[in-house]
Amino acid sequence: MTSAFHEQDYLGYLVVERGVSPATIDAYGRDLAIYVRFLDQKLAIASIEEVTREDVVAFEASLIDEKRSEATVARRMSTVKGFHRFLLREGLCSHDPAQTVRLPRRAPSLPSVLSVDEVARLLDGMPCTTPREIRDAAILEVLYGCGLRASELVGLDVDRVHFDEGFLLVMGKGSKERLVPLSGEAAKRLARYLAEARSSLSKGNSSANPAVFLNARGGRLTRQSVHSIVVAAGRRADIEDLHPHTLRHSFATHLLEGGADLRAIQEMLGHADIATTQIYTHIQIAQMREEYLAAHPRSGVNAPIR
Repeated sequence: MTSAFHEQDYLGYLVVERGVSPATIDAYGRDLAIYVRFLDQKLAIASIEEVTREDVVAFEASLIDEKRSEATVARRMSTVKGFHRFLLREGLCSHDPAQTVRLPRRAPSLPSVLSVDEVARLLDGMPCTTPREIRDAAILEVLYGCGLRASELVGLDVDRVHFDEGFLLVMGKGSKERLVPLSGEAAKRLARYLAEARSSLSKGNSSANPAVFLNARGGRLTRQSVHSIVVAAGRRADIEDLHPHTLRHSFATHLLEGGADLRAIQEMLGHADIATTQIYTHIQIAQMREEYLAAHPRSGVNAPIR
């Protein structure tokens, strides 16, 4: 059965020609196995040459009938389309039955954000006595106050912090540098950490590691450690499942609510495409609708129709 459908040829192509990671190959392999099993067992198709457009559509319908998530349906159908394109291109099949099958449209998933009050409760409740507490408070303030990714935060070096000019020089995705404004509480907490706590963590040898944020052994803090710090801080503030990216999303959303230009937010976040930043306009619209439904006297379904 396997040789008649050529799925191993496709997986081999992804490894050799595309350099796809082992984890991604496993995911493709699982999706293809489900597809081939459907063709073989449900439709009694013995060869890839027999597959029609109607068969591909039937597979998609079966995923929907099984109540698979939109993301799962979209991913599996994308795998199927890529698989059939490969077979046609390599001469392993005379036609592409999935060519005109459209990928299902996915509703944009809105990232979770904190309210301004939740942010205040989180940040104002951070203890600031020991060197590690002072460091952790600075981490939370910089993540929210500058909208950094966790990877950007741990990659930040001391010589990239410019208090006088009021900015951080951040290395973002694709090794692209950008300037991020640094002011207010984020600047204060970061300045205090560098002045009072970092030398203790570096064991008195501040020049040994250029990283801003150090662990208890004087090494560069990891993303996993930052995640743990954020989760612990969230629990103290009665905010469950808090992640570093939630603070980044909250940074962008609160800027937009405050009247900041979308292009400026794009620059601060380091998004290559403005479309990525536009997700925050959806968040704002969703929040506006919730407030309207909660507060407007004529927003309910029982309002009289005239």
